[in-house]
Amino acid sequence: MVALAPSEARIYLVSALGSGQGKTTVTAALARKLVLQGLRVRVFKAGPDFLDPMLLERASGGAVYTLDLWMVGLEQCRSQLNLAAGVADVILVEGVMGLYDGTPSSFDLAHALGLPVLAVIDASAMAQTAGALVLGLRDYGPVDVAGVIANRVGNMGHAGMVAASLREVPLLASLPRQERTLPERQLGLVQPAEVAGIDAMLDQLAQQLVLDEAVWNRLCPVRLDVPEPTAALAPILAGTCIAIARDAAFMFLYPANLDCLRSLGARLIFFSPLADEPVPAGADGVYLPGGYPELHASALSQAAVWAESIRHAHAAGVPIWAECGGMMALSETLVDHAGASWPMAGLLPGCVSMQAGLAGLGPHGFSTQHGLLRGHTFHYSKMKTDVTPIGHTAKHPSGQAGEAVYRVGSLTASYFHAYFPSCPDAVVALLKRGEAA
Repeated sequence: MVALAPSEARIYLVSALGSGQGKTTVTAALARKLVLQGLRVRVFKAGPDFLDPMLLERASGGAVYTLDLWMVGLEQCRSQLNLAAGVADVILVEGVMGLYDGTPSSFDLAHALGLPVLAVIDASAMAQTAGALVLGLRDYGPVDVAGVIANRVGNMGHAGMVAASLREVPLLASLPRQERTLPERQLGLVQPAEVAGIDAMLDQLAQQLVLDEAVWNRLCPVRLDVPEPTAALAPILAGTCIAIARDAAFMFLYPANLDCLRSLGARLIFFSPLADEPVPAGADGVYLPGGYPELHASALSQAAVWAESIRHAHAAGVPIWAECGGMMALSETLVDHAGASWPMAGLLPGCVSMQAGLAGLGPHGFSTQHGLLRGHTFHYSKMKTDVTPIGHTAKHPSGQAGEAVYRVGSLTASYFHAYFPSCPDAVVALLKRGEAA
């Protein structure tokens, strides 16, 4: 397969009829297959997500950024794709839920950016009916369906029946049913680092993905609209050191958040509460992202050095922004799924309890005096505290009250996951001493 010039990168949005069709597995398999063929591949994820991008990063070898018309914005989506097109032969954008689900939807993203769609269908319980589904998916928008990837096919004969039903839409690839699937937990896929033999699994998926080279070579590159130039961020955080928790308990980080902090001039230093590492000396601000503290509650409850250091930082007035799992680790008590109660760092009075059902999901925005800080929420726990919130996020698009935002001294905490580039000035206010959020 011949690599295209950087300006001719092929860009496709990988979408499906709904969740559970295998979009992430198929996107990972296709990305890995193209990488093994020597192509430069970049992958993006449509909509807020942390876990799928971890797998896609492992498959493609590059950081996976978010594309979302509301949270990221159209011009920033264009800018990210243009930057990627300069260094990649192929760009894959994994959609969210079904093609037309959500506000904004994957269709909205494809329509706004002019992206052709690769439609993934779970063909395990159908054959010729696949054609009706694909044509309906195409015509409802309408949207340009460049090709179909049939997932969970029984054999090549089965794939042939699917291909024959698609009429003028080509079958680009097929992937057989998998004996071993990627494990999941309540927030989505298990982190790739936790899966034994993950790279061998990805290599096997790539090998099993039957790609029609003739169809692939007929697919055309996409011409992207050139985005409006944006002014560089003022280095308001120059000379500031931001300490960021990053380990198996705190890993839900948008790469764009780190880019934003660096663009603001901050020096970033990472540490591991799970390894009982203290907040680094000299930190001017602390960022505790989300993750799975409930899975590591025992270790965190015994991490005395970490707990003492964050209490000391708090007492010294160091600004702390804790979101979702980060907030949970700063509560007084965390009750896990088994009902066991674990003492946490105790900066935020109250108890966090894991729930069987989803407690919060969707895009949210937090109005600050600096503008709207956008992001999302996704959690299976509830916080019970007597602390009066300083405000609430607003759900998008309904505008209904969303997640509480708490302030205790220099600590600001919420279940809300903030997307920093949406309002850098608000981020500065959260992490710089003397600023008002």
